[in-house]
Amino acid sequence: MAVSIAQIKELREITGAGMQDCKKALEVTNGNMEEAVKEIRKKGQAVAAKREAREASEGTVIARTDGNFAAIISLKCETDFVATNERFVALANKIMDLVMANKPADLDGVLALPTEDGTVKDSIVAQIGVTGEKMEIGNYEHIEGPSVVAYNHFNHKLSTIVAYNQEGPAEVLKEVALQVAAMNPVAVNADEVPQKKKDDELAVAIEKTKAEQVAKAVDVALKKAGINPALVDSEDHIDSNTAKGWITAEQAAQAREIRAKVSAEKAANLPEQMIANIAQGRLKKFFKENCLVEQEFINDAKINVQQYMDKAQKGLTVTAFRRVNLNQD
Repeated sequence: MAVSIAQIKELREITGAGMQDCKKALEVTNGNMEEAVKEIRKKGQAVAAKREAREASEGTVIARTDGNFAAIISLKCETDFVATNERFVALANKIMDLVMANKPADLDGVLALPTEDGTVKDSIVAQIGVTGEKMEIGNYEHIEGPSVVAYNHFNHKLSTIVAYNQEGPAEVLKEVALQVAAMNPVAVNADEVPQKKKDDELAVAIEKTKAEQVAKAVDVALKKAGINPALVDSEDHIDSNTAKGWITAEQAAQAREIRAKVSAEKAANLPEQMIANIAQGRLKKFFKENCLVEQEFINDAKINVQQYMDKAQKGLTVTAFRRVNLNQD
């Protein structure tokens, strides 16, 4: 049957689908508006199934607080064009409204929240039918505390939430949330760094320290033999610099012999305690650079974040934080 422009516009207003999609849906359902809406949703389900394997790397991130509860969600899509679409942004905010009202425990709980389409998951599928792009909730993070704050970066791709052990000056709480956004810490403090991460960082520090000690010994031996270490620090450099005439074939052979002999001897006789001490120092540096309260405060490198909080209000500290960034850090 023929459908009117008024019907098409009404269906478009309800679903946000394109004019042609609305026209086809109304024709298929003989102008039944309710059935036409279902037809549009079926299209969304079909598109969602086809796009499942595609990457959704764009989108929008939102952080909010409600009392002592703070949450972040990211609604993802395939292109920045869709990410800035009014209906897409409205859907993200609508989902966050539901999160704030219901405070679900996990992502499954978010997807199951009721909407006029059925659930949040159904609403996302319906929007997929409109845009033709894969969409999904990429992140759902939440924390609670006596005091919480949210920060949303201007590009809508990065948000942070931070919980504190007590109420504090609003400006201070916000500055620490900005610190989390800018410096991407891995934990609140050293005690909260997972043991596996500590073990891995220490192992890397030990191996790096051993390699440096061996390299120093090799450089000393090469200089003693009258060979510039920078010209023979790898096989490629030895071959290249020999071809350029910067070192002779005899020097190249001698350098290879020194490198092999001294490396083996030094590696077999490394001072274990010194290696351990240097590695521990490197681990402490890792904590200073990556643990929030130990990081240099971004607005004053003379103090760390904990000192900044203490200066504003004695005893104020962070108990938890979350950070979501759709861009590459």
